Amino acid sequence: MANFVLIHGGFRGGWIWKRVAKALRKEGHDVYTPTLTGLAERSHLIHSGINLSTHIQEAVGLIEYEDLDDVVLCGHSYAGMVISGVADKLWERLSSLVYLDAWFPKHGDSVLTLSPEPMQVGAIRDSAKHGGLAVSPIPFVLANARDQAMVDSKSTPQPLATMAEAIRLQGNHLKVKTKMYVLATNWSPNPFTQFYANLVKDESWTTRTIATGHDAMLDDTDGVATLLREAAHI
Repeated sequence: MANFVLIHGGFRGGWIWKRVAKALRKEGHDVYTPTLTGLAERSHLIHSGINLSTHIQEAVGLIEYEDLDDVVLCGHSYAGMVISGVADKLWERLSSLVYLDAWFPKHGDSVLTLSPEPMQVGAIRDSAKHGGLAVSPIPFVLANARDQAMVDSKSTPQPLATMAEAIRLQGNHLKVKTKMYVLATNWSPNPFTQFYANLVKDESWTTRTIATGHDAMLDDTDGVATLLREAAHI
């Protein structure tokens, strides 16, 4: 059996993984789907000190305090930043690292520096609506209206500093034995295509595509679960 730690993307919470987690738990796997501070059911805890380092340390703490080894660590969207930082610290405790339609940063990158200038300016301007603390949810189109309504109702503002803080990496995350990058192909323009295009040429990476919108775990739960099983070699 495998240990899966699934980290949600921006504006989301652990709830986004509910269907995938249920499928994997039915098979006897241990699945952890934490909600990062300042989001979803923890949105009431938002404050100016929540940054990328906060979220990285929360995921590190989960793995350490649950005494997890041979972890399949997956990050969606914004959480590509988070899992990169976690893997850089705990690479020896990971069996697989999975980026699901996610940012793949280098040392010194942030979500904002990897984004086009109009998005950078837009995020900063939008934060004024939230006291300078957060950015309003970005709408993504889902495959069906029921999921769309559910996601729209549960999405919460993203702490601005999580997008602005530059990540610090020593390169240990690249030592994880199995590294997988999954690109969702049914939405455009997809800012993550650049990472897939580079990694598909690298023999040390497994690259896959999934014909979904950005929230792939909702559009194709079975497909995402299958990719996670592949990463875990089960």
